[in-house]
Amino acid sequence: MRTSPSHASQAFFTDRTQRWQVLLQHRGMFKKFQPSTDIVGQTPVKSSVQRGIRSTLLSSWKIDTETLEEIWPKKESIVHVKCRDHLSIYALHGEPLFFQGHDGPYLPTVRLLHKYPFILPHVRIDRGAIRFLLAGAHMMCPGLTSAGGWLPPADAALPAGTAVAFDAEGKEFAVGVGITKLGTEEMRAVNKGIAVESVTYVGDDLWALQKL
Repeated sequence: MRTSPSHASQAFFTDRTQRWQVLLQHRGMFKKFQPSTDIVGQTPVKSSVQRGIRSTLLSSWKIDTETLEEIWPKKESIVHVKCRDHLSIYALHGEPLFFQGHDGPYLPTVRLLHKYPFILPHVRIDRGAIRFLLAGAHMMCPGLTSAGGWLPPADAALPAGTAVAFDAEGKEFAVGVGITKLGTEEMRAVNKGIAVESVTYVGDDLWALQKL
């Protein structure tokens, strides 16, 4: 059973959520991302930094060392693609694998999530919310609490500031990645307003960026 986060953890999630809110409001993330103007440089990541990133992925993603080795072999070096507005993309052989805004969490691309759907916890939006998500909108509580939506049960509740995969009613694969603005139990209780802030989704400019 998942335990409730400590006060320190709650403060961390709140602080992280606020940073992401600033970034999302300022950029809209990858809704209008243009590599020719938004990418400012590419740098191989130092071995010591790579070790730190790998450790963070193992602790924050739902993967083991064998899966991480499949995604990113230890002998392979990743490239840090620096973008405007404190946005970073990390690529292997030119393929974007994950990204980070400010000092927020490392988030997988939707394409990587399709290969390894268990990387993140999942929520599901109903059919009516799909077109809004694919237009870059944040997801409202009713789209997740309706009969077509889904949230994890109370004993696996997710706190605010959690990275999640968006499943969609009637769709086989995840359609996006977001950050919860409310805890999942609060989404049920309040059932209005923004529940999850959309970060990247099928069809946005990161999805289109298959090679760097």
